[in-house]
Amino acid sequence: MVAWWIILIIVVVVLVLVVMLLYNSLVRLKLRVENAWAQIDVQLKRRYDLIPNLISTVKGYMKHEKGVLEEVTKARTSLMTGSTADKAKANNQITEALKSIFAVAESYPQLKANENFMQLQEELSGTESKIAYSRQFYNDSVMDYNQAIKTFPRNIFAGMFNFGDKEFFETSGEEKKNVKVEFN
Repeated sequence: MVAWWIILIIVVVVLVLVVMLLYNSLVRLKLRVENAWAQIDVQLKRRYDLIPNLISTVKGYMKHEKGVLEEVTKARTSLMTGSTADKAKANNQITEALKSIFAVAESYPQLKANENFMQLQEELSGTESKIAYSRQFYNDSVMDYNQAIKTFPRNIFAGMFNFGDKEFFETSGEEKKNVKVEFN
């Protein structure tokens, strides 16, 4: 009789340990996703801070390219508010607008020669690379997390403890097309 109690206690302890391990692994994956999003936010904030300097440098040279500058400013404002999907959309708009600014700058030799513009362009280019890497890391983390909450036996505990799917950082069909820059 005592042996059955010992076996029962051992089984219960093992089950509790398994539940703890599964729960902790889900928490760890969820935190990795949240950290990855925070890293994207850091890079977006860096770009957000660089854009006014770029615009003020470019304004004097590109007076008749006002629409491009306004587009960047509008997207910059919407970047710091909203949901993950809203921020992703604003990020994509800024990326496209910055490409347009750099493409338009090609027709202004004085601007291209401006040391401040060149430094800002280099910093923004580096920041864009960091954003791309951060987005990739975020999507990898989301994939690992979503896979974990959908596979057995974690899916049982994910449902019990309300672990839900996370959204991927995606671009719309429009952002996947080549940028077309026209000089009128």
